[in-house]
Amino acid sequence: MSTPTRELERHAELDRRLVAAVKGIRILGSVSWPASAQAAFLDAWKHGRPSIPVIEYSHPAYASARNEIKAIHDAADAQHPVGDYIRRNAESWRVATELLDAAGSTDFTTHSIRLFGRPGSKVPGSQLSNLDAARHFISLADELDNEVLTTEADYCIPASVLREDLQAQLDAFFGAGTVRVEVDDRLISKAAAGATRIRLRSATCFSEYDRNQLLEHEAFVHTLTALNGRRQPNLASLGLSSPRITATQEGLAVFAELMTGALDIERFKRISLRILAIDLALNGADFIDVFRFFLNAGQTENDSFSSAQRVFRGSPLSGGSAFTKDTVYLHGLLSVHTFFRWALKNKKLKLCRNLFAGKMSLHDVVSLETEFDSGYVVAPNWLPRWVRHANGLAAMLAFSLFANKIRLDRVEAEDIVLAL
Repeated sequence: MSTPTRELERHAELDRRLVAAVKGIRILGSVSWPASAQAAFLDAWKHGRPSIPVIEYSHPAYASARNEIKAIHDAADAQHPVGDYIRRNAESWRVATELLDAAGSTDFTTHSIRLFGRPGSKVPGSQLSNLDAARHFISLADELDNEVLTTEADYCIPASVLREDLQAQLDAFFGAGTVRVEVDDRLISKAAAGATRIRLRSATCFSEYDRNQLLEHEAFVHTLTALNGRRQPNLASLGLSSPRITATQEGLAVFAELMTGALDIERFKRISLRILAIDLALNGADFIDVFRFFLNAGQTENDSFSSAQRVFRGSPLSGGSAFTKDTVYLHGLLSVHTFFRWALKNKKLKLCRNLFAGKMSLHDVVSLETEFDSGYVVAPNWLPRWVRHANGLAAMLAFSLFANKIRLDRVEAEDIVLAL
């Protein structure tokens, strides 16, 4: 590792200041709903008296943090790769403070779209939108006959049993005591992952697919990149989930599910339904309309409430507004998949491994390539198994590159039979 230049040292200090400035900014935590909201809504629903939940949000003072973030942004050199990285991070955190200031108002949606995009945003390298992708996967899931789909055994893994299983696997992978798995009775989503803790929702039935998704998505991407980021000697912000890296992080996590066989078509459908629901909300649907949308799509009442609250958290529930974060799952997946294929074609698979060195965007891993080569940004300490096995990864991507050239609309069943 070479000795950092004075300019790199200056940017490292700006990065440390940024980490300190954003310490109290928690987007999801600030807009989460109390568990009591679900119980009250579903009780009224079952009695035929549905009413839109009333959610109050606190508004901490972010003016001081915003001023410091702006000062850091302005002090970083836009022409230097590390300076540009810091400026991009600072700008996303600044918008995040404006987002949280606007919680509960229609302005919340404006800032959300700036950070996470919207359902109509185009997917990379295509004229198709996130909505087009969502409709495609929903259509496929709906058209597949249940007799064709391979179904799991009808059993439930209790949260306490799953906790023990995951804890044993994470101890073996990261080292004993590095990551704790806990059961949380206040958690609304099925699971949540941080750098040193993964939480599971209590009183929840987990399937084998859930188990594998938790390992590949939460543990071996979200937790792994956070731990690797915390080991960075110069850019501590690589251990933080800045808003601008959400699409890459979630896309990488879903791509990991896909690569390891942990992603089933029903999960594709759930992710896609959220995008359609966000679009409905932006076009005037209120909370009850969106709740009914998920019910009609086959979700249970509990899951429909959970899905609808994901759409409306932080925004007004009366229609025309939404929290657009969940659009990043498909957009991120398609972006990451395209990036991995590009990296293989251009003989840069090392960039794919570097992507796990911390919380970064696809833009970052390319623009910071020189800093990786010099050792200023260190290579990841932990890598998912499917990334470590480079030959297998290369084989899948090589096949994908060629197979994507085949036009299915020009293929008839007879052609396939004759070819065999």
